[in-house]
Formats: sequence, structure tokens, C-alpha cells
Amino acid sequence: MITVQQIREFVSEYLKQTDLFEVEISVSPSNSITVLIDSMSGTNITECVKLSRAIEANFNREDEDYELEVSSPGLSLPFKVWQQYIKNIGRNVEVVFANGLKTVGKMITAENETFTLEVQKKIKAEGKKRPELVTELVIISLHEVKSTKVVINF
Repeated sequence: MITVQQIREFVSEYLKQTDLFEVEISVSPSNSITVLIDSMSGTNITECVKLSRAIEANFNREDEDYELEVSSPGLSLPFKVWQQYIKNIGRNVEVVFANGLKTVGKMITAENETFTLEVQKKIKAEGKKRPELVTELVIISLHEVKSTKVVINF
């Protein structure tokens, strides 16, 4: 059986020649291999096909039968690696904290395993009848986060 480590070593060497980065690699018990890649400028089908062909050339199907999928992580999946936080600066994201609370905001910065969100909250000001919408910056440590993903606005 092909191991995650074997695929990871090959993919890592391959990616050194590109601007791509690994997001996730998995191998199921039935030898179904999934490789998720991305780059700061996005990933296209051509890059996925090139990596897929390189993997197929290195891991002979006649020696061991496997199924292979190489793709980008897509917008609906939670972030897996730090580069995804950096890549998504300027986008709206949903953060689910370890305690289960959620917040949505615009990613402003991402550095040193913390990121800053610009969030809008309704706060009732003293002497006012209705709550006002207030924008504030929230600094979040990666250790507090259960998941983060891009919010798709239509």
C-alpha cells in the first residue's frame, strides 16, 4: 500500500519547483489517494493535471493499483494550513472557535499564528433607543480556532 509519507515526500519535491503549496494529502485503506494543492494566486486545472501525471509516472499502477485525485481545496472546505490564512486576507471568513462560538468578519492580517478580523457588532449606545452597528478589530490566535473557511457572498 502506498503511504501518505511516500506521496508527501514526492509532492514536496515536486512543489519546490512551483509556487504551489500542499494543503492536505490522504490515502484511504482502499488506496484512494487525494492530494489538495493551492497557491497564493489560486490553482488551475493545468497545475493539478501536471502534478497528477507526475505522481502517476512515479507510482506505477502495475505495481500497486490506486485511485488518484489532485485538486484545489475549494471554498467550502475549512483551512488546513497557515498559507490559506495569508492567501485569504481581504476576504470574509467564518471562524468557529474551540468553544463552539462563531464569528464572521473580513480577514485583515495574518502573521505569527494570529490573524485579525474586522467584525461588525450591534451595540446599544447609552442614551440611544436602537443598537448601532459598530466595526471592531478582533485578534484571534490560531490555537483558539476549531475551523476557518471563506464565506461566499452572492
